[in-house]
Amino acid sequence: MQDQVIHKKEPEKAILIGVEPKNTPIKSSSIYLDELEFLAYTAGATTLKRFVQRLEKPHPKTYIGEGKMEEITAYVKANEIDLAIFDDELSPSQIRNLEEFIQCKIVDRSSLILDIFAKNAQTAQAKTQVELAQSEYLLPRLTRMWTHLQKQKGGIGMKGPGEKEIETDRRVIRDKIAKLKKELHDIDKQSITRRKNRETMTRVALVGYTNVGKSTIINLLAKAEVLAQDMLFATLDSTVRKVVFPPDPVTFEPCVFLLSDTVGFIRKLPHQLVESFKSTLDEVKEADILLHVVDVSHPQFEEQMDTVSSTLEEIGASNKTMITVFNKIDQYKPMATSDDIFEDETIYDIPTLKKTWMSKLDDNIVFISATQSDNIDELKALIRKNVSKGL
Repeated sequence: MQDQVIHKKEPEKAILIGVEPKNTPIKSSSIYLDELEFLAYTAGATTLKRFVQRLEKPHPKTYIGEGKMEEITAYVKANEIDLAIFDDELSPSQIRNLEEFIQCKIVDRSSLILDIFAKNAQTAQAKTQVELAQSEYLLPRLTRMWTHLQKQKGGIGMKGPGEKEIETDRRVIRDKIAKLKKELHDIDKQSITRRKNRETMTRVALVGYTNVGKSTIINLLAKAEVLAQDMLFATLDSTVRKVVFPPDPVTFEPCVFLLSDTVGFIRKLPHQLVESFKSTLDEVKEADILLHVVDVSHPQFEEQMDTVSSTLEEIGASNKTMITVFNKIDQYKPMATSDDIFEDETIYDIPTLKKTWMSKLDDNIVFISATQSDNIDELKALIRKNVSKGL
């Protein structure tokens, strides 16, 4: 019997393209494209090169200028690039114009994130939410799906076959959107019933930017086996676990609450996803306490905190009791300008971190390393204190 040869699919070769205002620091542009490269890697692509153009605002027809487009086209041809990924949402006409000029597949940031969500969705609810978001994203972009059809220039009352196909597809997708919304409505009703059955217990929800370590924390607190990967959007489905802490040594009162892990937020999150995932984010809206997990080792963690805050405001959950959990302190490297109290940049000990501006944000602040199980007792004590307040 001959050995079967399994051909492993090669990752698609990609380039990354960003447009930044002229006053954007070079370091910020680099970090933004680091995130885009991680998104591309999560989706299964290998990045070969990055292109950044500094413009006051993107070109309305092609997003980038003509000179940059010629440079990119030459590179794509010479290196047999499969796809060009843009760090923004492109209009249907921009995608069509870019594909005609560059002659490779054009993927914008929203499409890339939707693709990752589709790949990671596990439950019926998450799959329906992603499919709805994809359909709503696709609807205004149908024209470019039919660019291979030659349009006939007919007279009044006549449509070419390409246009007929597009109109048919529009109707099909509109019908599909209506059907998915109904399915989601039915799933939501079941979710609401489940949540009502849990109303007697204090509910705590983990929120934060994607890939900050929320799943690792839920595994520590609930001793649950939740997927924890160094990947963007590894968690899409709300995971709810009952957590029981041992009785308080002074009052002997047990601490029991429900802990939910939710989808991570990200800069420039497609509005279709925010809309379709609103039911999943109800776990956040209906929580009594939010654990805002921050990756303190990320060079732009303050901007990530702002992204989370604005998303919470958008879904109507900004007025909750909040515990800010600065995670990954074992990887924290202070910026030279941020705090001059660090004599040695390798020192990140908790007493020193407690002297920084971060600890002055609120009373509900804790510094931990989830992977190293460092300072988890202080996190538990803070949760216990806030759960007790709500009883």
